[in-house]
Amino acid sequence: MKAVVVPSLFLALLAAPSTAAAPPFDTPAPVAFMTDLSSGAVLYAKDADRRFPPASMAKMMTVQVAFDLIQKGELKLDQKFTVRPETWQKWHGPKAGSTMFLSPGEQVSVSDLLLGIITLSGNDACVVLAEGIAGTEEAFVVLMNQTAQRLGMKNSHFGNSNGWPDEGVTYVTARDLATLAAATIDQHPKLYKDYYSRPDFTWGKTMGGGVPITQANRDPLLGRVDGADGLKTGHTEESGYAFTGSAEQSGRRLIMVVSGLDSFNGRISESVRFMEWGFRAWKSKPLVKKGVQIETAEVQLGDEKQVGLVAPRDLTVTLPGGAASNMTVKVVYNGPVKAPIKAGQHIADLVVTTPDTPPQSMPLVAAADVGSAGFFRRAWTGLLSIFG
Repeated sequence: MKAVVVPSLFLALLAAPSTAAAPPFDTPAPVAFMTDLSSGAVLYAKDADRRFPPASMAKMMTVQVAFDLIQKGELKLDQKFTVRPETWQKWHGPKAGSTMFLSPGEQVSVSDLLLGIITLSGNDACVVLAEGIAGTEEAFVVLMNQTAQRLGMKNSHFGNSNGWPDEGVTYVTARDLATLAAATIDQHPKLYKDYYSRPDFTWGKTMGGGVPITQANRDPLLGRVDGADGLKTGHTEESGYAFTGSAEQSGRRLIMVVSGLDSFNGRISESVRFMEWGFRAWKSKPLVKKGVQIETAEVQLGDEKQVGLVAPRDLTVTLPGGAASNMTVKVVYNGPVKAPIKAGQHIADLVVTTPDTPPQSMPLVAAADVGSAGFFRRAWTGLLSIFG
């Protein structure tokens, strides 16, 4: 198998003759990253591969693991876990940071724990969910790191379920956090919509008066940027104020990460300014409609020699606002692709290069099933390979 690069004649006419400079942006955040999920374009990167403690942004991985299990049918939203007294003892009170205000011995559904984690940033809710799923928090952390590896988060590692400072065991990068956010949005769209954009959540009661406790979502974009719907803030003395966020406008979704800001209010203003820049200073140009065949890929040991490559969704390229840039368009895949192949299987990428952005990579999928070749065809293919 080898990488095959095919210049796309189908898209050659889409390249435009004019150019435009990448829109300028400057931020006081030591670490910042933005990607357009609709095209795969990286719009901004400032020290995006620097490792830093994620604080509560680590909870995004706890939620991703839970969402994965729910999708597999191994975890139910109405399933209940009991708050162990030992867990409550460790994760309540002022020294325990953000809390859902759980009570010892209380039975809490997975659904409510997820809201406690996402909306309230509850450290206690994270540990109760982790223990309920895997028996111990330590066992759950193994699942977190396995998921990080599967998603390609090469510069991240988790030592606990809630991002509590652990002397450097837990670390992430802005690029990896964007990868995690994209996975949650792409792989679990309904769960993401149902849980990540709640403006507030009520759980627990005040001591003495017994008044229900309602806490607001800390997401600095909610209610301030059109289409904002997630994800998580974080703060430690070591890493400052941070945020991983997403918003969608007119079918175009951006993901942003900032870290190292020096104040709560600074995180709000900078997050809003960054996201608004992403939508205002860049535009999307349609490339291919969903289902259109772009190229073909060679097939190895199949009952067909080739398989069509089609767009699994409407594909766009992201360009600086105000002008179009010269583009080169290629289809890249490891080929020949070994049969059997299922229709809809991701087997190639459409890679668009412009003068102003890193390469933008979009998936292409098989147009049809391709079965394995029969005995005689495999034998004949083997003979041809022997004799060149």
